[in-house]
Amino acid sequence: MVRIAFLTLLTIISVNGFSQEQNLRLNEHRLRMTLEEAISTAREQSPAAMIAKYNFLAGYWRYRTYKAKFLPSLNLNASLGNYSRYLAKLQDAETGKFNYVENNNMSNSLSLSVDQNIGLTGGTLSLTSSLNRLDQFAPYDNLTYNSAPVSLVYSQPINGYNSFRWEKMIEPKQYERIQKVYLESMESINIEAAERFFSVLSAQKNLEMAEKNYAATQLSVSIAEKRYEIGSITNNELLQLKMSLYNAQLEINDGKMNFESEMLKLRSYLGYNESVIIELIMPEMGPEIQLDYSDVLDRALRNSSANLSNELDMLAARQEVAEAKSNAGLKANLFAQFGVNQKGEKLADTYRNPMDQEIVGLSLSLPILDWGLGRGKIKLAKSREEIAKTQIEQTESEYRQEILIKVMQFNNQNMQCSISARNDSIAKLRYDITMERFKNGSISVTELNTAQTEKDNAVKRYISDLNNYWKYFYSIRKISLYDYFNKKEIATDFNLLTEN
Repeated sequence: MVRIAFLTLLTIISVNGFSQEQNLRLNEHRLRMTLEEAISTAREQSPAAMIAKYNFLAGYWRYRTYKAKFLPSLNLNASLGNYSRYLAKLQDAETGKFNYVENNNMSNSLSLSVDQNIGLTGGTLSLTSSLNRLDQFAPYDNLTYNSAPVSLVYSQPINGYNSFRWEKMIEPKQYERIQKVYLESMESINIEAAERFFSVLSAQKNLEMAEKNYAATQLSVSIAEKRYEIGSITNNELLQLKMSLYNAQLEINDGKMNFESEMLKLRSYLGYNESVIIELIMPEMGPEIQLDYSDVLDRALRNSSANLSNELDMLAARQEVAEAKSNAGLKANLFAQFGVNQKGEKLADTYRNPMDQEIVGLSLSLPILDWGLGRGKIKLAKSREEIAKTQIEQTESEYRQEILIKVMQFNNQNMQCSISARNDSIAKLRYDITMERFKNGSISVTELNTAQTEKDNAVKRYISDLNNYWKYFYSIRKISLYDYFNKKEIATDFNLLTEN
């Protein structure tokens, strides 16, 4: 009885396992993918592409916020239900005697204003309309309205730090840099997708070679056993072949694990799940072109974000110096308000026969003794400016060197790929010839193993050189934001990014 139950359980598990495996196979979606298709897929749907897009959108909305500062804004301000009840201390003007009087009131205020920042001067111009209501409950009961139907208010710092002026210099460049950073991020996706593509391709080729080597070694062992029986090879050579067979089996197992691991990384990067089976197609080398260092450098300085980043760092340092100088010296602020106002016990009375209202004032602030605080801040800001200048010079020098190295690497890689491709063909041919000679009994096992190793190494070297070729090409595309194959600038429609 127990045995029957156990067999039934095994049957259920087997059926369920088979059913799940069958479902997985039914849900599989197979893709044959070239390098260009892998890169295109990564640019369209990979998490890295989404991150690049949202980083750009964050910069875009920062720029929109900056521009909104210089557009008229309509603002409503209200202070409602401000109730207070306390004893107020009052002094009699004739006797000088102090007395405490109960004060019990509630105030409400409402104002509507149109405000405009003036970027050139750093001032603010406002057109306002306001209404106030005061309900007095003690020491006597009274209701009063106070209105200012129209008031023109202007506030202007004089000889002060104008943040608007610096924002006008910095923010447009910052937005331009964000656009270039987005393009460079998409080019980084090209590089990463190519790296993952070749990692899978290399693992795929290694697995294929391991399986072919295992089959070839099985045949070699079979031949060697017959030759051993007639005494044409030694027992040591036969054992050497059997060890190669076991090593080939181990390489197949390692190759399967490595292939699955690299394929999982590629699928994850491209935004696919485990039901998608990708078969990679060996890419060819691109056009054999020679890049000119001066041309690449000129395009990099003109198109990349690096030059803009240096400009922004320098502007930020100068801004800090300007702010420190402003805070250390004389600070003055001009305030002017012109309009009409009126009061009354009824709301309608506050809008009849309004009175002129003029307020003009100038406030001054000058530190007399600050123990060198202001001067120290200026010195500190200037030191940071010099540090920024030196760092920028060093960065520019290293940037030029980096471009030179990448151009040299790419130009050299054309030849490397051509040589390794020829070497791969020769190694395969040599192995085929060596295998035939081994079958005929004219060479040893050691020579056969050597030819096989050279064949495998030649394939690996060719894939590695192809990988480097495309890596160097896409790296130069990223630096220069220029496609040297199609001879066009790399650009995108940023309006489409902001609409979606």
